[in-house]
Amino acid sequence: MTVPFRDLPVHDLPRERLIRSGVGSLSDVELLAVQLGSGLAGRNAIDVAGELVAHFGSMAGVASAGVAELARVPGIGPAKACRVVSAFALGARVVGPPGGRRIRSSADIAAVVGPVIGRATREELLVLVLDGANRVRRVEQVARGGATRTALPVREVLAVVLAHDGVAFALAHNHPGGDPTPSDDDELATTRIASAAREVGLRFLDHIVVAGDQWRSITASR
Repeated sequence: MTVPFRDLPVHDLPRERLIRSGVGSLSDVELLAVQLGSGLAGRNAIDVAGELVAHFGSMAGVASAGVAELARVPGIGPAKACRVVSAFALGARVVGPPGGRRIRSSADIAAVVGPVIGRATREELLVLVLDGANRVRRVEQVARGGATRTALPVREVLAVVLAHDGVAFALAHNHPGGDPTPSDDDELATTRIASAAREVGLRFLDHIVVAGDQWRSITASR
């Protein structure tokens, strides 16, 4: 049975922990719950935030949804939807849009993808489609898996890059467990994608793993 916020000890409330210990003490869902402020009968704000993420498939899905889409979810409504959209918009303006950003290093890849998948609770794979000068043309999610792993769909990755007139590309995926160390499967998948890219005349820059604020380059780790 859901415990209403009013019945929780004050020190357990997301807002109080945010004040006391900072944003790192809250999960993504709890941060979203702070924006919502309240839930509805029988479900507190954390429950509603979790249902919102489940409805859109990921936190990135929530971030890309509009006010009307969000407002249709039970427990949200126009006012809460506006707060959520505004919060993500402010964050995006601070980080800056990835389009046109030049990728000069693995750290640049991490700067683009970290805010999107760094704290995701499911493994997600992103491809950064780049032009001839390594400027970002598009960032696309090409796979989403479970809490521990997702497959690297070589064919789909190359199709996305070619469909958006990419000349080069980079890959990034997250490790929800918190350890950005590349696995053996990550190493093998990167070798496969590098070989496939050469076959079709595309430049493959790197494949990085992110976990929270940490990241590792699979190419550099070899």
